[in-house]
This record gives sequence, structure tokens and C-alpha cells, in this order.
Amino acid sequence: MPVSVSEMARQLRLEYAGALHHVTARGNAKGDIFRDDQDRRCFLDILSREVCQQRWRCYAYCLMDNHYHLLLETPEGNLSRGMRRLNSVYTQTFNRRHQQAGHVLHGRFKSILVEKHVYLLELCRYIVLNPVRAGLVRNVHEWKWSSYRVTAGLEKAPHWIAVVQIHKLFHRSNREGRRRYRQYVQNGVDTPSPWGHVRGQIFLGTEPFVTTMAKLVKRQQRTNVLRTLSQPIRRLTGTQVLTRVGQAYALSPRKVLTREHQDAYQCAAWLLRRVANEPLGVVADRFGVSPSRISHIQRILESQRLTREQARAQQLCHVTS
Repeated sequence: MPVSVSEMARQLRLEYAGALHHVTARGNAKGDIFRDDQDRRCFLDILSREVCQQRWRCYAYCLMDNHYHLLLETPEGNLSRGMRRLNSVYTQTFNRRHQQAGHVLHGRFKSILVEKHVYLLELCRYIVLNPVRAGLVRNVHEWKWSSYRVTAGLEKAPHWIAVVQIHKLFHRSNREGRRRYRQYVQNGVDTPSPWGHVRGQIFLGTEPFVTTMAKLVKRQQRTNVLRTLSQPIRRLTGTQVLTRVGQAYALSPRKVLTREHQDAYQCAAWLLRRVANEPLGVVADRFGVSPSRISHIQRILESQRLTREQARAQQLCHVTS
């Protein structure tokens, strides 16, 4: 699996399996990207689905009025792929809801590559304290549009936020880990921003980390092929997904692709996206339909109770959330 490097507008993008990224995106012309709570709920719904589909680990988030912050680990080195979908789907949803057209976000997202064992906790704290620093609330728990309340144990945590992993960094007991997390965040209200330690506008870490990342960039530019720093998680292939859906519905993989059995077709389309992570266009070509049709199927199946066959297909494909 190669490390990918792409030149964005004024920013180099370095991605590899196991990388930790601080991600931000701001509103076009400094405008708001969240006009009300419904916009924020829509964004979190789209984010949750993308975290699951890309198999990211989301350690923290915060939604402000005109920008957002995310702290994401990418076991498969697929940040750009998921972020393009997240931002584009949210833009479409926002424009449809507010009956407008055009850009919602200012350009492409920005990301900083982070040395995990040094800055993970500091960024978890920095991100959720943004509303306090901005004067929007006096206390961090008052802002309901960040990951603080679920990580602190004040609300039930959704499955897609890595709260247990954060608690374990403080103490082996989840209860004590939550308590220490709350205290850690509170102690950070007056601490300086970590951004003063960013190197080259894209790296946040110690000197050895920055040196290693710089070597990866140079080697990639020279050879175009690199080993990842850690092995990516293996996924089922599209062929394997079709075989397992066929098992659930007692059909051959070829029969699944004919679309004669609507439930099997829709289940397969969903799992090709969800499990194999195939692009919309690839899945659409398999079935001879439009990409928008596949996107519609995915939205529907993720918002309704699964049938017995769909649940069995999900189990056969090792989908756990």
C-alpha cells in the first residue's frame, strides 16, 4: 500500500495507514456553514456514516458557526477520499435545505499530520475548548456541538466516537478515565494553542517525527512508491461481498447483479459501498444504474430497520456497527 502525496492549494497532503490528522474546513467567504441545529445534526449524521465507511477513528470534533474541527485517525490512509465525500454530501444537503446553489465551504479541507503519542490528548482538549476560547460559552460542557459531553460521560456516546480509547489513555477504568479526562480538559482552558509547534504548516510533532515525515515526502516524490508505516486493515473485495449477499438470499452473485431481486440488489449496493468502500460510480456500473440511485439506496438502508436477510448479509460481511 503506497503512501500518497498530493499537492493541494498551498498545502501538501501526506497520507498513510495509521496517520492521525487534525482537519478543518471553513465557510465560503467566511460565511456560516451551520445556520441552525438542524444543519449541525445533518453534518454529524453524514460524518458518522463516513467514519464507519472509511473505518476512521474519530477522537474529537467541534462544530462552530463558520467552521469545524475533527481529529481523525485513518487505519487505511484514506483521509482525502472520505473528506471529499463528507464535504460534498454536506454541501448538497445544505444547499437543498436552504434552497440555494454554489459553494458552502471555502476550497478544500485543511489537515495537519499529528504525532499521535505526543499530541493526541492535547488536540482532544484543544478542539472541544474552542467555544470557550471564542466566548460562546463559559464552560465546556455547555456547548452541545462538540464531542466533550459524550467523552466526559454526560451523554451516551455514539458508536463512531472513540471515547473508550481516550479514557484508557488516562486510566484502565472507564469511570476513572472519564473523571481524569474532565479534569484534563478543565486544566487546559488557559493553556497556549498547540499550533505554535506546527512545522511547515502541515506537521505537528517532535523533531524526529517531522524528519521522518519529510523523508517520506522526498522518497515519494522520487520513487512514487512507499511502504506504509503500518499495515492497513484488509477489506472484503466487491466479489466477496456479492458472494456473501448471495448466500444470505440464496442467490448466485450473478443473479444479485441482475436486480431481479430488489432486496438483494439494494443490500448488495449498500454493502459494496459500506464494506468494500467502492466508489459510487463503480457500484453504479455493476448494476447498470445511476450513481444517485446507489447513493439513495445507501441513505435509505442506513435510516431504516434491516430485514432478516439484510442483517444476515451484514453479519456475513463482518459489519459490526
